[in-house]
Amino acid sequence: MVGILIVIGAFVVVVLAAIVLTYNGLISKRNRVQDAWAQIDVQLKRRYDLIPNLIETVKGYMKYEKSTLTQITQLRSSIVSGTIQEKATANNQLSGALKSLFAVAENYPDLKASETYKNLQDELENTEDKISFVRTSYNDYVLEYNNAIQQFPGNVFASSFGFTKIDFFQAPEGERDAVKVDLTSDTATDGSASAAQQPPKGSKKPGK
Repeated sequence: MVGILIVIGAFVVVVLAAIVLTYNGLISKRNRVQDAWAQIDVQLKRRYDLIPNLIETVKGYMKYEKSTLTQITQLRSSIVSGTIQEKATANNQLSGALKSLFAVAENYPDLKASETYKNLQDELENTEDKISFVRTSYNDYVLEYNNAIQQFPGNVFASSFGFTKIDFFQAPEGERDAVKVDLTSDTATDGSASAAQQPPKGSKKPGK
């Protein structure tokens, strides 16, 4: 009888130890995900803060790119609100819009020569690089965490302890190239060249 009680007691101790270790392991993995997300959020907010200065700097030069500047302003608010996937989609679209803006800025020598513009461009590109870097770490931690709650023994306790699947920070398939930036001038008609291909009326062509 005593032997049976000892065996039962030992079994209970092993089960409790397994539960504690599993729970603590899931907590550690979830904390790593949350810490990595906080780093992404810092960079998204930094980008959010830089964009108004960029808009103010370029709008005096780029009079023919109003629709582009309006779109960037609208996308700006989306990167700091909504779900993780919504933020990821908005971030990817904003990256595309900014790249298009920087490309069309090549047609404005005075803007390119502006120290303020160059500094803002460098800061935004640096922020983009940081977002890409921390996104990789975040997605790695999310994969590790999601595997832990879906595999044994984590799947036995995950739902009971409130551990649920976490989304990756990436745009869903079909939305990664969703951004459409209109770089045509306000007075452009069908068949006319875009502002990215043709400088504003009255300006001299490069090298002329």
